[in-house]
Amino acid sequence: MDMYGILDQKRRGAALSEAQIEYVVRGAASGEIPDYQLAAFLMAVCIRGADRFETLALTRAMTQTGATVGFDDVPGIVADKHSSGGVGDTTTLIVAPVCAACGLKVAKMSGRSLGHTGGTIDKLEAIPGLSAALTPERFKEVLSSCNLAVAEQTDDIAPADRRFYALRDATATVESIPLIASSIMSKKLALKTDVLVLDVKCGAGAFMKTRRDALLLAGAMVDIGRSEGRAVRALVTAMDQPLGDAVGNALEVWEAVEVLSGRREGAPLQRVSVELCAHMLELGGVCATLEEGREKAALALRDGSALGRLRAMVQLQGGDANAISSEGAARLLGAKKRLFVHAPKGGVVRGVDAMKVGLAARMLGAGRLKKTDEVDPAVGVVCRARAGDAVKAGQPLFEVHANEEARLDGAAALLREACVIGEAGDDEGAEAFVLAVI
Repeated sequence: MDMYGILDQKRRGAALSEAQIEYVVRGAASGEIPDYQLAAFLMAVCIRGADRFETLALTRAMTQTGATVGFDDVPGIVADKHSSGGVGDTTTLIVAPVCAACGLKVAKMSGRSLGHTGGTIDKLEAIPGLSAALTPERFKEVLSSCNLAVAEQTDDIAPADRRFYALRDATATVESIPLIASSIMSKKLALKTDVLVLDVKCGAGAFMKTRRDALLLAGAMVDIGRSEGRAVRALVTAMDQPLGDAVGNALEVWEAVEVLSGRREGAPLQRVSVELCAHMLELGGVCATLEEGREKAALALRDGSALGRLRAMVQLQGGDANAISSEGAARLLGAKKRLFVHAPKGGVVRGVDAMKVGLAARMLGAGRLKKTDEVDPAVGVVCRARAGDAVKAGQPLFEVHANEEARLDGAAALLREACVIGEAGDDEGAEAFVLAVI
């Protein structure tokens, strides 16, 4: 078997065998296949596509290049939740403790974000002292103690994917759905949970801009998971405007605590989180129906049990448990400067561009342009208006939290562009959050 023949075959649009795909993936993990041939392989897949069997073989091979974490020694149903990423998407910090309070064990490994906002690990590390660098043994100890553990993904999980990912970023092959699906699912399958719920974001602030592409990605990932014997479900959810009000790492911890304290009932972030919980609980057998799952999730938010689970996890992972309270979370908001971006005129908010809000937060230091960038946990943006809101001239639209004066003007300019104000018009109907379930 040789790489030249594999490249020639894929370039002509012919399907590759499982053995050929395993050869490529092993060569990527070991370093035996050079970057230029791997880049050519990725481009051929991006242009020619990959069928269902190739995508599944690619995912399996990438998973098998690294370590896996099993839970046979942990009693109960173990669940995981993945989001494809968005702006103000703080759902993991809400969904995981709610489901833990309702009887599931929720085990999650997350990476750091490389994009316009921070990832789950970046958010958690805004809590003083918290460590997400857990050994598999400690990961399972925390999980067994409080039904919940969130750890940083280690380098030995799907190592071939790291090499592919770096090359995709440099060769304009990121947008291939088979490559995206296999990349995500190779890491999800390495964590051998019983249940997996996928939240695939769709819209201006998401990687998948159209409903068609989001459905294709969701369908591909569900097919991979089910083919490997996992109970998997995907929700396609809207990301045209920020989901939560807060965009930034400590700010998102603060908002998650607000939701977990029962003070944001009916807010978009709370509603989407409850829906994700309902699907996890029903899929995990805790509830017989989605409606029962919604009721259980809402009760866990109202009675404080979900907040207690997050506090217990934070303490077990070395963090300051006092931060998981209204007063403690507010103390995390330590940016030196705050300013408001005001409405230039009165009218009705026609849209809040999630991507521009995310880029403004990154400009302030809440996200990364490259992996070596440091993230400032304290900075970010609080959105004070959503599409459909009536606003008056001079009314605050955004609250900016910054530590560096030089970053303020550029972020404020982006935020002014992000909010579109028009005249009052016909009622456009209620905002839809869950667009599809697969």
